[in-house]
Parts: sequence; C-alpha cells; structure tokens
Amino acid sequence: MSLSLVILAAVTLQRMGELLLARRNTRRLKARGAYEVGAAHYPLIVALHAAWLISLWGLAWARPLNWAWLGVFVVLQLLRVWVIATLGPRWTTRIIVLPGAPIVRRGPYRVLSHPNYAVVAAEIAVLPLAFGLMWVAFVFSLLNVLVLRVRIRAESRALRAAQAGNLTGGH
Repeated sequence: MSLSLVILAAVTLQRMGELLLARRNTRRLKARGAYEVGAAHYPLIVALHAAWLISLWGLAWARPLNWAWLGVFVVLQLLRVWVIATLGPRWTTRIIVLPGAPIVRRGPYRVLSHPNYAVVAAEIAVLPLAFGLMWVAFVFSLLNVLVLRVRIRAESRALRAAQAGNLTGGH
C-alpha cells in the first residue's frame, strides 16, 4: 500500500471518527437543553467535505508527496486536536448553543474566535498541495470560503444572541 493511500485512509478514518464524536456530543448537549442553529446550511458543509475527500481519493492515491506540505498538514492535525480537546464535550460539527454555558476563551480560543474553521480552511488547501493538486486546493478553498461565510455569520449571530440573553454557546 502506498503512503498516499495510507494518508488518505487515515484522514478518512479521522473524519469518520470525528463525526461519531460530534454526533455523541450533540446528543448529550441537546439532552442538557442545547439547541441547534443554522441547520439548513449543514448539508452543504457535509457535501463539501465529502466531495473534497472523494476528489482526493480519486486524484491523489498514486501521486508522490510533497514532504513540506505534508509536514504542515501534520501540524494542522495537532492544532485540530487542540481545538477539539479545548471544547471537550461541547465540540460538534454543528452549531449547538448550550444555554447558560460560558463562551470558551481558553486554548486556541484566546487567539481566534473560530480556530476550528481556520484549521479546516488550511487543511482543505494543504492536503491537496501535499499531493501536488494545486487546482483541487484552489477550488475547494474557494467553495469553503463561500460556505464558511454563511456558517460563521450564523454562529456569530447565535453567540451574540446567547450573550445578549446571558446565554452562550460552545464554539
């Protein structure tokens, strides 16, 4: 098995594991009275990420690797773990607002309002670049910017509304 296939398999398994974790956390948060905001755009996010992975499986499986870009991707994975660990049981792939919970301001959230989105945006560009697929990096980065504009607006509105009502969300 080529290293490219190993990397693609690892990223795919990681994403599937994260979806399971997010689903579990969402269920638990909702059981505590949390609610979802922006659910209408969520299928676009799932479709974008699925199409990105599928395109990589179709185009990158036998390509040589650029070790520098792969190194950047590994660093991004460490940042991803930091974001998820910082949010703990409040990390999800959806916008979930837990009434009464304070906004997280530790870890990477001390520096950025939306570090998860920054990491994901970088990953969407960097992994294709590790395989020499500049056009895949460009196309999916552009699509991701369009989706994130909707996503971040919805999340920011939800957090502002929660703060105004003395309630806050987890992202």
